[in-house]
Amino acid sequence: MISQQFFSSVVSSGDRAHRSQVGRAIVIMLVVTSLIGACLTRLAQLQLVEGDYHQQRAEENRIRLVPVPAARGAILDRQGKILAANRLSRSVYVWPQEQSPEEWYTTATKLAPILKLPVENIVERIEQMGYRSAMPVRVSQNLSQEAFVALGERADEFPGLEIRVETSRQYPQGSLAAHVLGYISEANAEDLKAHPEYPMGITIGKTGIERALNDYLTGKWGNLLIEVNAQGEELRELGMRSPESGKSVQLTLDLAVQKTAEIALGDRQGAVVALDVNTGAILAMASHSTFDPNIFTRPVKAAEWEHLQAPENPLLNRALQGYPPGSTFKIVTAAAGIESGTFSPDVMLATSSYITVGGFQFHEHSGGYGTIGIRDALAYSSNTFFYQMGLAAGPEAISKWGKLLGIGTNTDLEFLGLDGGQHGSIPTPEEKQELYGQPWYAGDTVTMAIGQGLVLVTPLELAVMVATVANGGNRIKPHLLTSQTNTPETKPIPTGIAPETIAVIKEGLTAVVQKGTARRLNDGTIPLTAGKTGTSEVIGQPSHALYVAFGPAVKPEIAIAVVVENGGYGGVAAAPIAHEIFKTYFNGTTPKTSAATP
Repeated sequence: MISQQFFSSVVSSGDRAHRSQVGRAIVIMLVVTSLIGACLTRLAQLQLVEGDYHQQRAEENRIRLVPVPAARGAILDRQGKILAANRLSRSVYVWPQEQSPEEWYTTATKLAPILKLPVENIVERIEQMGYRSAMPVRVSQNLSQEAFVALGERADEFPGLEIRVETSRQYPQGSLAAHVLGYISEANAEDLKAHPEYPMGITIGKTGIERALNDYLTGKWGNLLIEVNAQGEELRELGMRSPESGKSVQLTLDLAVQKTAEIALGDRQGAVVALDVNTGAILAMASHSTFDPNIFTRPVKAAEWEHLQAPENPLLNRALQGYPPGSTFKIVTAAAGIESGTFSPDVMLATSSYITVGGFQFHEHSGGYGTIGIRDALAYSSNTFFYQMGLAAGPEAISKWGKLLGIGTNTDLEFLGLDGGQHGSIPTPEEKQELYGQPWYAGDTVTMAIGQGLVLVTPLELAVMVATVANGGNRIKPHLLTSQTNTPETKPIPTGIAPETIAVIKEGLTAVVQKGTARRLNDGTIPLTAGKTGTSEVIGQPSHALYVAFGPAVKPEIAIAVVVENGGYGGVAAAPIAHEIFKTYFNGTTPKTSAATP
């Protein structure tokens, strides 16, 4: 009985062990099958469902398409001297896909003090391109040597960061001709939206010639295909589409004349324009206050930005802003008086200490000059002579001939290509009523005749006006590109002013220098020139000083207009500036200091 029980117990125990082993085997097989199934499922997902995506990521990790900026075209003066060019510099790029948004914020926090940029600026540039973008994003230009060393020493802290050698804009003459050249800046979101063809990080012109000829100067960017390893290090170049550099531009500006104009003007507010009297080529256009366009080729410092926002408005091109022309406008009144048929070139009028119009007295500079003609009236700048001439000719005639001489829309600013400019104005009685809702009075004509009241003229228009007289009555078309000189589009336009009228006005302007209000220019250092001084009153401030001129007096070549804000008398503050420009033009000399007179 005991043996049978024992046998049964042994058999029962063996069955249980066998079943246990089978169970364990089944469990193991299920686990293995599940693992293999999971792997197969994941493999199918990676290969079939997400295969294209991962293939793309793999290629992007191995191959990168790097944009290659094109060098911007140079800007040269009429002699081929450099006004704007390029220099080698280092830029910092980042590859957005290399880090997550959170990681990039941490990285930007470390980068900011090295690059001297706000963290937000760096993050914003990456966000503009997108964190999944396969293209690099430029976050800083003109990297300093100190920052370059710091980034090299801490390279492991900045995955996805790359430093490249590029070209950046440089203005070797500093602030010289800044309002003509303009400045450049990286295209912002608005620019990119307006021009989808622009690559991210492209630098474009914002003002001046840089803006007007941006497409010509920019060129076309290229692309570089490179292979990299897992650490992002470049292994080899796989191909390249070379960039096309922008084309150079030659301006009509004469560097020496421009430099003299700016030195002679000095720190005084105002503007100077010099033109070729026969072609309209602009030889100089100076405006003060001014700025250095080099500051826009890098992040603008706080002190620099504060200077740009100053009340003097350094970014304003004063050569294209309207001023009361004062007695320089007597050239227009003389032309209107004769060409309207009211007076002959040989007219003689009695001058006195004042005239009375509408119960108001309008005064002369002194006690009067007796009975004089146009030549002496211009030479001594007689107010009462031109009061009478203006009243007889009428405001419509004065406005008509002023416009024919180049004041107002007849001087084409759009063709010139500079922004921020205005046209002068010589309102008629009808226009005054439309603009101001006021009737015209005889006193308006009196003040108009000597360039006060409602009359406004820009320095550029003053230069066109005096150049038109100098060349015999053909209104020139001012321009800045040498390629436009002596072409049909810049051909001077005949004004219809009679030779006899031109002759008497030129004689009067020559007399201004020989014996009149600009005698200081007749010192023998330059050929005899001609000109007209002007002093325009400004309510509550010192008067503006003006001078217009051309030279030589016989066979003129160059015309000049000068405005010195609150400078006082034109013969004292403005004429010496023209004198220095004539010295440079005729003798090649350059002043070392301002032409300001104590």
